[in-house]
Amino acid sequence: MTDTTHVATAHTRTLKLDIREITRRLNGSLGGTLVASLAGSKDAKLPYRWAKIDGPAPKNEAMRRLQFAYEQWTRLAETEGEHVARAWFIGANPWLDYDTPITAIREDRFKDAGKAAQAVLDDSFSG
Repeated sequence: MTDTTHVATAHTRTLKLDIREITRRLNGSLGGTLVASLAGSKDAKLPYRWAKIDGPAPKNEAMRRLQFAYEQWTRLAETEGEHVARAWFIGANPWLDYDTPITAIREDRFKDAGKAAQAVLDDSFSG
């Protein structure tokens, strides 16, 4: 599978999931504190409320960040494993000027974060 195909597949699968399911899965993988941070929320419990069927829905900005984060999580976890995926999200990243991907996603630097994830998948990551 080519890189472009893999990205398109991850993107399509993400689009087919409800935002509550995406949030639930990210909460299970990264925890509410990191999910809140990448979504731009200061309330670490809010992602758990977003995941509930009767809970509030995330705002559009947070929703875009959650969808992008889940897409990157899926690509990394399926290829490199969940431990590498989690380390990628929380580690200082040279492809992001040593910011963490969590910070880059919160700041809507999706293109940069996507390239940083691709660097891991291509084994061109130099962190």
